[in-house]
Parts: sequence; structure tokens; C-alpha cells
Amino acid sequence: MAARLTDALEAIEYPRVLELIARLASSEAGRDRVLTLVPLVESAAVREALSVTDEMVGLLMADVGWAPPPIPSAGSAVRRLAIEGSVLDPEELRAIAVLLASSRRCRRDVKRGAADERPLLADLAGRLLRLPDIQSRLEKAFDESGALADGASPELKRLRSELRSSRRALVARLERFLEGLPDRTRVADASVTIRSGRYCVPVRREGRSEVGGIIHDESATHQTLFVEPSVAIQSMNRIRELELDESREVNRILRALTELVRPHADEMRVSLDVLAEIDSLFARARYALSHGGARPEMLDSDSTSEYRVVGGSHPLLLAGDEPVIPFDLSVAADERVILISGPNAGGKTVLLKAIGLISALAQSGIVPPVRPGTRLPVFRRLFAVVGDEQSIEASLSTFSAHVAHLRSILEEANSASLILIDEVGANTDPAEGAALAAAVLLQLAGSARLTVATTHLGALKALAEENSSVVNASLQFDAAALRPSFLLRRDRPGRSYALEIAERLGLPPAVLAEARARLSTDVRAVEDLLASLEQRELELQRLTGETGADRRAAATLRAELETRLAEVQDRERALKREGQRSVEAYLLAARKEVEAAIGRLEAEYVTSAASESPGEARGTAASRARAAVEAALRETRALDETGRRESAGEDAIVVPVAVGDVVRMRSLQGTGRVIEVRGSKVVIETGGVRLTIPSSEVLTVPGSEIPRTGSSATGVGAINSSTGSRPRFEPASEIDLRGLRAEEVAGVLLPAIDAAVVSALGQMRVIHGKGTGVLRQVVNELIGGDTRVSGSRIGTAEEGGSGVTIIEIGDA
Repeated sequence: MAARLTDALEAIEYPRVLELIARLASSEAGRDRVLTLVPLVESAAVREALSVTDEMVGLLMADVGWAPPPIPSAGSAVRRLAIEGSVLDPEELRAIAVLLASSRRCRRDVKRGAADERPLLADLAGRLLRLPDIQSRLEKAFDESGALADGASPELKRLRSELRSSRRALVARLERFLEGLPDRTRVADASVTIRSGRYCVPVRREGRSEVGGIIHDESATHQTLFVEPSVAIQSMNRIRELELDESREVNRILRALTELVRPHADEMRVSLDVLAEIDSLFARARYALSHGGARPEMLDSDSTSEYRVVGGSHPLLLAGDEPVIPFDLSVAADERVILISGPNAGGKTVLLKAIGLISALAQSGIVPPVRPGTRLPVFRRLFAVVGDEQSIEASLSTFSAHVAHLRSILEEANSASLILIDEVGANTDPAEGAALAAAVLLQLAGSARLTVATTHLGALKALAEENSSVVNASLQFDAAALRPSFLLRRDRPGRSYALEIAERLGLPPAVLAEARARLSTDVRAVEDLLASLEQRELELQRLTGETGADRRAAATLRAELETRLAEVQDRERALKREGQRSVEAYLLAARKEVEAAIGRLEAEYVTSAASESPGEARGTAASRARAAVEAALRETRALDETGRRESAGEDAIVVPVAVGDVVRMRSLQGTGRVIEVRGSKVVIETGGVRLTIPSSEVLTVPGSEIPRTGSSATGVGAINSSTGSRPRFEPASEIDLRGLRAEEVAGVLLPAIDAAVVSALGQMRVIHGKGTGVLRQVVNELIGGDTRVSGSRIGTAEEGGSGVTIIEIGDA
């Protein structure tokens, strides 16, 4: 069974996909672990394997840049620990030190904050060994070169210190010895060297008797001898004794370190295995992130389980540079055979392998390249018959080998089997091959969970009409370009395109015409129908694409228009706010000028707080002027606040208005009182002027006061909207009657005189303009019989000339 599974995995190129994934591991141990993965067959085990891979994906997303620590090649060292009396060499002990450090670090990294979010990973990391004291002892025992450090023991430190001193002293003595040799004995540029572990000096052969000592080597020309002089023998012997003492101390330290780690051999073996598994998971998680796939839902393989792939892709195609078109395939529980037909080089075999790879990878704990919504049964057996199965050794033809495979599948397949057959019933007579293939597929429909087969045999395309468990499918083919599009179409058999391909490849027209004539009427009808359906489908796709493009363009245009509208509205609100700020700034400047003038008047005329002199009256007038300016500022701020509410969408609600209502005009940015309602229009009085405007252009302004006589730098007349009787005027030293009709003058002038008398203004400037003189005549008639007016005169040139009348206010 294992051999058959291996053959099936080889047929669908599963090992090649594992090689791609193994390259993403960080160590050789992790790569080897990936390459040994095989599909699991128990549902619970498969789900757990995918879950722990998914947890590693979460870890990499939460800690970008994390990678497993180094995994040393410590397997042989750990195995040697099981042999009593064995002593590990420095390289092996250093490997164990790296193992302990990596185990401790990986345990900390993986378990950090992962107990709830990544329980499977946390449980796996919990098996890693933690021996900080032993780890520290081993790390301090070796230097960067891998040799035992001097500080491994006090005795080793003493011995090596004495060795270094002894060697330096010996070399210095030999150098002095060389300098004292005569020229006939000395070798040019000679220096102290080591031969056979002993310190020597080079001398000429002819001077050997003069030097004495022990000869240890000679040069290639035999003219130079390397001699240990007599003066160096005793020092060299001492050095040799120290070296032997050092070697014994090193062996003692290595034995002690070996005995220190030996009790933990089994735990270290587990840690090595866990580190390799974590690195394997690291590679699988990186692979999942590289293709952006989603973990499929794994189902128990039974008669009720469905099969659904959403956005599936062939893993090897994804690793290439060409764009890959994903496929969707949904198979109901009662559908057992998928029959894929179509032309050569149409992608049928690629799809067949992709279906097998997606299930094999998922059952190996690898997230396959699929999208959310994928649901796969857990298959307990996998059979694959793909490619040329000719066997020279067994003296079998391609067809014979094919039949032998089919026989084995029929004998071993069960309800938890996935069967992949490429070109079922091929390599023999088409009629007999189609009959044999139909019988095999119908038999598998009753025994296997899912069979996916490809075919060129036209007779098999009708099998789906005979048995509801058989489903036709095809891959869309671009007949014009003669290349596959890899777009899977369910419930649609594919055309062979044999004659079209032959025509594109240059087969003579006469031959093609003869071939078409020899097609049976039924075959031609089916091919014509399929061609018509394909053409209509392509046209529908084109129209759908154009519609989608138009919708996207319209959505883009609408978004642009909405953006521009928002920009215009923002600009309008900004300009409105800027205008209000400009008005307020102007009034503030005017207020400063008025206050300056008031100050001068008060200094000049106010002499006593208790006096009733004209100066006091002027001071009172100045105070009232200041109050008028402040009232104007308040009104401006109120208008500005109203504008802000408009900008924020808080405009007053437009309601029907009635006579006497105070309203604000949208277009004129002013206020007034309704004096008449004419259907959809209203008559507004503002500043002595009557306007007729649409009622939709006005907003009610409850509780506001409205200018009736125009405004000036010193005061404004205002209607009190809270009273329904005679208008109440604020005292003003100036009143503007321009724009009023003759009959309207008394309603404005007389109340103003009342207010002036009550406030003891003393003098009032009445602006009526020059014009025809009618308004001036009316003013003179009104004040001529008014006992409150003690006198009047035409204004001076500076005061406005004949367009102004100055009236003196006396006691009533």
C-alpha cells in the first residue's frame, strides 16, 4: 500500500511541491522534515496538522521577521551519549550547547503570549528542553574557535599560561643562538621553526657538526638541516611535559562536561525533533503566506461529504512567472465521477494533478493554494494513473500497463478513495476503449468516493446522461490562439479541436475537408452545438466584461463628481466664514474708532457726574453709541453662527411663514419682517425697503430684531419681534429714511424721536436724501408741529448738505 501511495504521489508531482516548500525552511533539519511529509489519513490528525500550521501563520503575521533559531547537527552526539564511558569531543559538546540555547530561545519565542491564541504551538514548544545552568557552563567552556577556553578550569588556565611563557622564552633563546652562528653555518633569512612538534633552527649541512643537537628534518634540496640545538633540549622537554599535562586536563574537562549532559540525552533528542518540526511548520507557514491561501475545512470521508474547491491553483504553476487562472469545482455527495474532456494541451492533466495535489497537501498539514469556502473530504487512499505507463521490464505495452493499473484500482478502491486517471480507455481502439472506460467509471462510481478522469473519447461524453453520479466538465480553450485558458466549466463536455489544431498546423485543406466529411452526422451536430455554446459564452463574457467596465467607470466618475462637489461645498463654506470674519473685523475696527472718539468727547464735555449739562447728554449719547456698536457686533456674530450651522447641516427648518414673522433671506444674507404673503411669495420689509421673493428663499429666525432704518456708525433702528404692537426703537443719533415711501416716514421718524427724547439725545441727524425733495418736505411737516422738537436746520456740507436735516430735541 505504501509503495502504491508513493507511486501516486510521484505521478502528481507531490515531491516537487515539497521541494519548493522545503527551500523556505531555515535549517537542513527543517528541510529534511518537510521532504518526509506524507498525507495523513485520520480526520482528527489532518485537522490538527492544519491547525498548527495555521497557528504558525498567525505567529509570523504577529511577529514579522521571526525565524527559528539555528538547529545544530547534534544527532550523532546525542546518540553517543547513550554509550556509557564515551567522551564527546569539543565540536560535539559545542553542538549540544547550541541545541540548548536554541531550545530555550525557541520555547520562549513561541510560548510568548501564545497560550490562548496558539495552544498547539505552545504545547509543542513546551516539550523543548530548558537547562540554563548547563547551557551557560558549556558556552563558557569553549572559545569562538571551538576549542576549550583557558577559563574552562583553573588548572588549564595555569598550564596554558606557563606553556606560553616557556615557548616565548625558548624561541628567544633560539633566535639568539641563530645570531651567534658563523656565516658558513647560518642559512640566509633563517628563523625558528617547528619540526615534529619540536622547536628547531635551520643550518647548512656542512655546519652540522659545529651546531650539535638533534636533527628532526631536512629541506627538499637536502642542503638545509632542521636541528634542535643542545641548549634547547631541556626547555623543549619541559614544554612537552606541559603539553601532556594540558592534554590530560582537557580530557578531564571534556569527560566532566559529557557526564554533565549525559542524563539529559533523551530530552535533547526530543528537543532536536521538536526544533525540526517547528522549522518545518515555519516553512509551511511561509508557503501559505506566499500564495495567500486559506485553510480548507476537512470533512470525514463518507457518503454524505461534499467536495468543493474555491479558487484552487496548481502549486507548480504558481511558482512560475506566468499568471495562473484559479478554478472552482463543486461536487455533491451523490456525484462520484468527474469526466474532463477537451483538446490536447488544453490543461486537463494539469487540472487532474492540481486536484490530487490540493488534497495531498492539505492532508500533509500544508495549506494548499485555495480560497475560503474550500471543503475537502479526508481520503484514506490515493490512486493516480498519469502519463505513459509503458513497462519494458514487464513486457507490457502502454495499454496493457494502463489496464493493469485499472485492475488494481478496481480491487482496492473504497468509499474513502480519490482516484485520478489520465486519458482513461486510451491507446486502443476508440470504440472498445470507450466501452471499457465507461464500464470502469461506472464501477468506480459505486465504490470510490471521487474519481476524476480525463478523456478524448467522444462516446464517454454521453455517460453523464446515463448516470447521475457522472458529471461532465471541460477547460475553456481559445480556438483562435490555440491555447488553454484553464477556466473550468462544470456540466459541459469539451470539444477536441483536433481539426482546428490540424488546420492551424498546416495540414492540407483537402485532407481537412475529407476528414470533416467522414465525421458522422451526430458527431458533427454535437461539435457544432458545443461550438455554438462556446461562442455564445465568449460573447456573454465579453458583454459582461464591458458592462462591468462601464459600471466601474461610472462608479469612478460618480466618486470624482462627489469629491468635486464636496470640495466646492467646502470652499463655499470657507468663503462664507471668511466673509463673516471680515465683517466682524471691520466692525471691531469701527468700534475702536468710535471708542476713541467717545473718549475724546467724554474728556471734553463730561465735567461732573451729578450735572445735567449738555456735556453729560453727549456722554450719555456716546455710551449709547458704544452700545449700538456692540449690538451690531452681536448681530454679526449671530449671523456668523447661523452660517456655521448651515455649513454643518444645521439650517433652520423651512416652515410656512406668516405676517409679522422675522425671517432671513438666503440669497441676500439679510433679515426682515414679513408684511404680506402672496401664495408662494412673501413681501419682506428690511431697512425701509420692501422686497417680494419666493417663500423658499426665507428662513424663520425666531426672537431676532431687524433693522428698519438702515445702519450707521452710531446706531441702528430695530424692530422688537417679541412684541406684536408698536415697534420699539433703540435710541439713535442718526436715522436714514432713504428708500421709504412718503407714507412710511411717520412710522419710522416719530418712534425715533420718542426714543431720542427718552434717552435725552439732544440732537438727531435725519438723512432723507436730496432727490425730489418729497421726503424732506414730509420730515419738515412732521417736526413742524411736534412740540418735542425745539428746532431744525439743513445740514452743513460736512454733515450732508440739503440731504440731511438736523433736529434739536427738547422737552416734550
